[in-house]
Amino acid sequence: MSVNQQIAGKGSRIAALPLQPQLSPNAMKVLEKRYLKKDEEGNPVETPAEMFRRVARTIAAADREHDPGADVDALEEEFYRMMARLEFLPNSPTLMNAGRELGQLSACFVLPVDDSMESIFDAIKNTALIHKSGGGTGFSFSRIRPGNDVVLSTKGVSSGPISFMTVFDAATETIKQGGTRRGANMGILRVDHPDILEFVTCKQSNDRLNNFNISVALTEKFMEAVEKGEEYELVNPRTGAVVRTLEARKVFDMTVNLAWKNGDPGIIFLDRINRDNPTPHKGEIESTNPCGEQPLLPYESCNLGSVNLAKMVDASGNIDYEHLGQVVDSAVHFLDNVIDVNNYPLPEIEKMTKANRKIGLGLMGFADMLIDVGIPYNSDEAVAVAEEVMTFIRERSRQKSAQLAGERGTFPNYPGSVYDTQGGLKVRNATTTTIAPTGTLSIIANCSSGIEPLFAVSYIRNVLDNTEMVEVHPNFERMARDGGFYNEDLMKEIARKGSIADLPDVPDIIRTLFVTAHDVTPEWHVRMQAAFQKYTDNAVSKTVNFPHHATIADVEQVYMLAYRTGCKGVTIYRDGSREQQVLNIGGVRKGAGNEFMAPGQVKPRPRPGVTTGQTRKMTTGCGSLYVTINEDEHGLCEVFSSMGRAGACKAAQSEAVSRLISLALRSGVDTAAILKSIKAIRCPSPELGGATSCPDAIARAIIDHMEAAPHLGEDGASEGLRASAEISACPECPECGSTGLEFGEGCVFCHACGFSKCG
Repeated sequence: MSVNQQIAGKGSRIAALPLQPQLSPNAMKVLEKRYLKKDEEGNPVETPAEMFRRVARTIAAADREHDPGADVDALEEEFYRMMARLEFLPNSPTLMNAGRELGQLSACFVLPVDDSMESIFDAIKNTALIHKSGGGTGFSFSRIRPGNDVVLSTKGVSSGPISFMTVFDAATETIKQGGTRRGANMGILRVDHPDILEFVTCKQSNDRLNNFNISVALTEKFMEAVEKGEEYELVNPRTGAVVRTLEARKVFDMTVNLAWKNGDPGIIFLDRINRDNPTPHKGEIESTNPCGEQPLLPYESCNLGSVNLAKMVDASGNIDYEHLGQVVDSAVHFLDNVIDVNNYPLPEIEKMTKANRKIGLGLMGFADMLIDVGIPYNSDEAVAVAEEVMTFIRERSRQKSAQLAGERGTFPNYPGSVYDTQGGLKVRNATTTTIAPTGTLSIIANCSSGIEPLFAVSYIRNVLDNTEMVEVHPNFERMARDGGFYNEDLMKEIARKGSIADLPDVPDIIRTLFVTAHDVTPEWHVRMQAAFQKYTDNAVSKTVNFPHHATIADVEQVYMLAYRTGCKGVTIYRDGSREQQVLNIGGVRKGAGNEFMAPGQVKPRPRPGVTTGQTRKMTTGCGSLYVTINEDEHGLCEVFSSMGRAGACKAAQSEAVSRLISLALRSGVDTAAILKSIKAIRCPSPELGGATSCPDAIARAIIDHMEAAPHLGEDGASEGLRASAEISACPECPECGSTGLEFGEGCVFCHACGFSKCG
């Protein structure tokens, strides 16, 4: 029985102390929904303070394993205060499960997938066990023989790695991690695998592998071939033989093109990751966790946590390095203890994790810290601060790990590791730093996520009576009130836009300071990622945000910049690029404020005798909707929709919407205004990942039709289309309806209710 299980449910010898966590309403909502203990009816039976106490007690107890006379009560109080003050938070499974029966505390795992049916289905079974326990999984499918390769045992042919990925995806869909954390996978394939082209395109339709993020593992040899315009070799992993060559530029361009289209695939630089592998004598790193920031050996897990930099600024507006150092020391101690009290889902994972003892201390609240010290995010000064802060965190965390090694011993795989062979520094942990996304953790801590810019200066939150509340960044609200330009109408306008960049009522100095993800150019996103990566043992979670109108060339430029600046990978997201994405741009009240062209008494032009068009199948919460869009010599002229339910009320309503759109099109109404009016209207049961309603499905079908028809752009229709898709930088949550959604690293999470989804 683990320490975690032994102390689950036991009380502490420390009486309740007056320090209580100061939590925002959104943080309380997220904690009550996903983190706090619940009774059989689903009602919370512990407070946030009791949750932090439960976690602190469980993790502090590990000290008894190393020193029977350790003052565990004092350490419990140290850990409790660090979390209750929101100075540090561990990854979500630790908050959820420490001191409880499940006891699985790790966020991420990598499982091996070898080239045999036994290995593949063992991995699927182990994936289900990990997802059930609340973890996410990463896989490399590079060892699986390519499609149509020989299968010696049956004299048949292999179906290839992508076909097996669909089985992993189906298993994840079934488990959904018990409802507290949704299943998430990372699928990786080497760029020199013979099935690489099929892998690059496997998610282009958005109806496959929706529980996977995918990344192409790029090698140095491949990138050199890209830069030189040369071909490179594809190697059969079963035989090691070269089967053919491809133009490196062709594969690179296809990867860029698909990422531009819908965000997948991302890329990782595999050789660069392995150059930083601290235990190369124990194997090669082949994969990462679902968000890409944690490269791991097969069967490794990693325990992550984040320091809240928003709490590390003193009253004079300077970074308080003394305080930061104290929190880093406590956090490293905390994370090392997690390894000992963890209840691992598989014995192989426990053995490998304890052999390397990797921890990943990262940060959140970086954008808030920059605001507090008066430095714009997109500036050379901010990049310098990033390097300075991360240098401090890495050096301090290694010092603490070295101290623990003196007290408890080095990690078992230390002999032969890079620490042993390159300087002899004795440390307890093979790695100490990782920068994770911190989606829900940043909601709990009420700070900006990871190293990202602000998600939004303000956003709209729906409350129970279906009224709207505007959530405003506290620093911006304070400065607006102090500067005399605060008013409710301005806050609502900012919430609808998501940015203050173009608002003349806000002083220039404030607009410069409060930049959001879409205000920051892609180059600055990459430069910031590279600055942190330079001083991070593992990798850095960062999403490079593009506006909808960004070009494929823009994405290529970012990929090459990431390669040349030392990043270990990069993920991009072009706003509105997912055909059936969870994110739907716009405010909550979509029907208000639509700028139609004044119709007066305009009479629609007659319907022509012959039209040309296409029919698209769209997914809605009411079933499949078939939308036909026709054109005449003037452009779009009519829309028809059918649900295959003759006489049904919803089908009749969709037909009515289509007829009115047709009238508007033939009356000369601006297409962008039509789309703005109907896009992202919500019904009570939207299809997750699909349309939010039948009108929204019709709008999506029109957008798809126009993007596929270049001739419609000649009269400016494409520009109007983009305008309709960029109503606001604050998309709407499919669960609570708030404009608090943020996209990053292939995942999406809601700042208002904690909804999250990866893949």
